[in-house]
Amino acid sequence: MPRVTSAVARNKRKKKVLKAAKGYFGGRKNLYRTAKDAVEKGWEHAYRDRRKKKRNFRRLWIARINAAVREHDLSYSRFINGLKQAGVELDRKALADLAVHNPEAFGHVVDRAKAGLAAKT
Repeated sequence: MPRVTSAVARNKRKKKVLKAAKGYFGGRKNLYRTAKDAVEKGWEHAYRDRRKKKRNFRRLWIARINAAVREHDLSYSRFINGLKQAGVELDRKALADLAVHNPEAFGHVVDRAKAGLAAKT
């Protein structure tokens, strides 16, 4: 039976890792073992941060909405509650975009929320 080596597969695997490590500093870009560790760690961070990004944006939208709502003498939690009572179904991304780019339209949304709060009491 002929002797078989894993040379082709091994070289392909190494090439893939070293290509992914392009741009890294020092031995992390051209020493296989170090590059492999660096690339795997990078993939871990990328996986984790794809999920974290969603949380961070939601926090940003809430902070923007809160700042805009306080100019209308209302707290964020009461504003969101008022929207629910009024039956307004805008998500936080859309509300934050309105608050930043179209303050007068956001003012109308705040008025709707205040009306929703008043109707509840």
